[in-house]
Amino acid sequence: MAELTYRRILLKISGEALAGEQAYGISADVARFIAEEVREVYRLGVQVGMVIGGGNIFRGVEASAQGMDRSSADYMGMLATVINGLALQDALEKLDVDTRVQTAIEMREVAEPFIRRRALRHLDKGRVVIFVGGTGNPYFTTDTAAALRAMEINADVVFKATKVDGVYSADPKKDPTAKKFDELTYIEVLSRRLKVMDSTAISLCMENGFPIVVFNLQEKGRLRQLVQGERVGTLVRGG
Repeated sequence: MAELTYRRILLKISGEALAGEQAYGISADVARFIAEEVREVYRLGVQVGMVIGGGNIFRGVEASAQGMDRSSADYMGMLATVINGLALQDALEKLDVDTRVQTAIEMREVAEPFIRRRALRHLDKGRVVIFVGGTGNPYFTTDTAAALRAMEINADVVFKATKVDGVYSADPKKDPTAKKFDELTYIEVLSRRLKVMDSTAISLCMENGFPIVVFNLQEKGRLRQLVQGERVGTLVRGG
């Protein structure tokens, strides 16, 4: 087995990432690419939990801003994450990666309910577990769900997959002078209002001393490099 720095990970993927170049929906090519990256670390013996957003289908915050009841809008967003989770499960199982979907909102015909001990059992048996439905509560993002699930499954780290290779002082696509950070403290992220994860998720990780790595999943092989301890992206910890 390869030398591993992280043996159990929580991979957070935004719903928008699944859309690829499309304005919305699910790109089969992107789903397969993500599945291939996960399979690579799975074959190294890494236990993988995943949390997926739903922004490629529906965003509760945006709908709320347009006048929809926030709770209803958030529940609709949670259902969107279930659709994405099932798409990723299909992509993974086509690559012979045994996968389970667990949802915070019960719908037994399509996914298991989230039960912590069952999730741990799946991971121990070498199954990838995809957590969908957010936390099951409105007003909480899938970032917070990722931090929460990571702690519940005793993961070693949260890997936050984005479209850029780490955290910058400004949007690098708009500001050529933007500085990339190799490492940050939780306090720095919060005080500078850097777009790593939402403040609730950051605070939860800070209170429990839980590391976060922000990286670009679109670059092939990055996930493998991370689990083997290579410095990729931006590490958030301490402080």
